[in-house]
Amino acid sequence: MIKERVRFAPSPTGPLHIGGLRTALFNYLYTKNVEGTFILRIEDTDRKRFVKDSEKYIEEALSWCGIVPDESPALGGDYGPYRQSERIDLYREKIKILIESNNAYYAFDSSEKLGELRKNEEGKGLIFKYDYSVRETLDNSLSMSDKDISERIKTSPYVIRLKVNAGETTSNDLLRGYVNVDNSVLDDKILIKADGFPTYHFANVVDDYLMKITTVIRGEEWLPSLAVHSLIYKAFGWQEPSYLHLPLILKPFGKGKLSKRDGTKGGFPVFPLVWEKEKGFKDLGFLKIGMVNYLALLGWNPGNNNELFSIKELIKYFKIEGLQKGGAKFDFEKAKWVNQQHLSKINFEDFEREFPGNVMSLKQNYPSKYEEVFLLVRERIKLADDLGNEINLFISDPRDYDQKTLNKLHAKADIEAVVGEIESVVKEKNLNSLKENLNVLSDDKNINFGLIMQLLRLALVGKLSGPDIIKASIIIEKDVTLRRLANLKNHIKNSIS
Repeated sequence: MIKERVRFAPSPTGPLHIGGLRTALFNYLYTKNVEGTFILRIEDTDRKRFVKDSEKYIEEALSWCGIVPDESPALGGDYGPYRQSERIDLYREKIKILIESNNAYYAFDSSEKLGELRKNEEGKGLIFKYDYSVRETLDNSLSMSDKDISERIKTSPYVIRLKVNAGETTSNDLLRGYVNVDNSVLDDKILIKADGFPTYHFANVVDDYLMKITTVIRGEEWLPSLAVHSLIYKAFGWQEPSYLHLPLILKPFGKGKLSKRDGTKGGFPVFPLVWEKEKGFKDLGFLKIGMVNYLALLGWNPGNNNELFSIKELIKYFKIEGLQKGGAKFDFEKAKWVNQQHLSKINFEDFEREFPGNVMSLKQNYPSKYEEVFLLVRERIKLADDLGNEINLFISDPRDYDQKTLNKLHAKADIEAVVGEIESVVKEKNLNSLKENLNVLSDDKNINFGLIMQLLRLALVGKLSGPDIIKASIIIEKDVTLRRLANLKNHIKNSIS
């Protein structure tokens, strides 16, 4: 059985979008599930769109998510170099094979001439294609002698095009089945640009073949190029890899692919890490497993109702059969929910390692109880940044109170008197048995226990949400609990007549 070799091949033209990150993840999960080799290749031949530091960003984003390649520019390997800009000699060598076999040709047409032809066709309501129907009338090497070609390429700028003949091209996609394309809709794609660099179409085919890639898993946007890539393989006489084109990640509302603009409009990032001044998911407080777990659910289903996975479990259960054909809508609230589930199980040491800046205030205010506070509130944290709000009750007295709730409670009972009764219990009894003593108060004074607990929570937090209030009162200790009860009693006296 042939060992699978699978690659993720991004272009360093900017930060890695979460769509690209998901493609990397699915490549990684598939490869590790079948015990294959995962390769990172940098496709940096588009020098006009090259962005400094984006390759570093790609590597750091993958590393943060635990997507570790077996071969890469940094790690090396037997099939390098792993940057396309370092493989130019290989492309020059391979393009000669296609030219000599009459499967590719030199084209000397100026951009001005081609622009004029496009304009003329558009004026007729048509689209200009440089293809088998017109190429014999254009400025290329197809009608030249070898001597003329040799002289011309010394003096004129040129590109090298794939020679696509009439007929039909059939390709296979593991997710969609066979795809048939009439070659009349294809043009003679440029393989080598005027600057001498290969286009994506040529370089990725050559690299996939030379790196012995067995399965190509990439985004759906490359599906229209599948026929072209099949034709290049056939021109060389090489066996094609298997192909799988992943569905798009869609915008939360409306139609279309998720974009940076959707993130700006919806108040969520579309990058894994900070890029320039834009926060990424990590900076917002996502755990790497929270990010990876959610991305895995965008377009893949494990075949059961389980939605929470460790990276080891994702590798174990990931199968191509679980991929969906249709696009998956991005849901930031669902992403935060998944992250919350993982945060609710994390210990303090791991949380501090991931988000050291988020625990400084907690450790300063509770040097001996910081872990106890964290464990009490962690189930309420969706993002790491939420920790500050959740620990506020342990640091500061409430600045205001939920007045609407107080008015409702006052309509049912003398809540000022009830707060006074709670004060007495706290003052006279041990906080470690506070709940039991408040139950006794409820029975002895015929006060609804729920009312007692609500007023205690309002005194300590100012609202009815928050962690276990009995445990919270033990942590903040008796003096602070009594002070906050007194503050609430004074507020009731002054705000409710």
